[in-house]
Amino acid sequence: MSRVDESYLVGLIGSGITGSLTPPMHEREAEALGIRYLYRPIDLDVIGRPGADAGELLRAAADLGFNAFNITYPCKQTVSAGLDEVSDDARRLDSVNTVLVDGDRRLIGHNTDFSGFRWALDAALEGAPLGSVVQLGAGGAGAAVAYALLDAGVQRLSLSEVDPAKAEARAASLRALFPDRQVDSITPDRLSEALAEADGLVNATPIGMHHHPGLPLDAALIEPRHWVADVVYRPVQTELLQTAVQRGCRVLEGTYMAVGQAVDSMRLITGIEPDVERMRAHLVEMVAQGL
Repeated sequence: MSRVDESYLVGLIGSGITGSLTPPMHEREAEALGIRYLYRPIDLDVIGRPGADAGELLRAAADLGFNAFNITYPCKQTVSAGLDEVSDDARRLDSVNTVLVDGDRRLIGHNTDFSGFRWALDAALEGAPLGSVVQLGAGGAGAAVAYALLDAGVQRLSLSEVDPAKAEARAASLRALFPDRQVDSITPDRLSEALAEADGLVNATPIGMHHHPGLPLDAALIEPRHWVADVVYRPVQTELLQTAVQRGCRVLEGTYMAVGQAVDSMRLITGIEPDVERMRAHLVEMVAQGL
């Protein structure tokens, strides 16, 4: 049912998010759709509140008339304790990035990080082999990406982290959710062995961002037969993706996941289908402008 006659007040709660591109991406798409939609960052660093206060902030903002929220670092894993209901996927992931406020001011948590990456795989890497994949990073973004990969049909997933215990904990939780798949944790010194048998490589670490430049692994390990995905979208063409393209690999830019999760979030909030290509073009434009 169309909800263009309604107005929406949406917040983004997290640390260091004043310069996030999510608010302008949502607001511009809402304008194109003819929706009255105001999106405001609630930066924990600016207001001097810890991530543990996210639940309290959500309650207060809901009382003040906010319709929904996006949740980011460091609150995705902790905010669910303060919610009235959590979707099945968000519960399995133990991670919430979207919260809706219903008519009774109940807070309902969802996760669109995983569905955003799931869409990205289909949109940019249709038909790519999914037998074996190596993923770098098993943190917040990594959890959603790994879940999406297994949901998409990956048969063997190898997780590599600088903290082996973190990788094994993530692998164990995924094995419980997908008992028919092989999910392993590997140390960085085993990347060569794992990639020799892998179809794809996913970077779910911050390495490659403007503030963390470089490659997350030895470039010599990337082969033309691999497909390569990155969750980093600032810059759009990370050093990893540039290297992969030079080697003849199919690649998945981080803008796809960023837009995919935003589209799913906006659909949940408004009940209206956003234009995904228009949103991605806007995001790429903002990144190119250095916003």
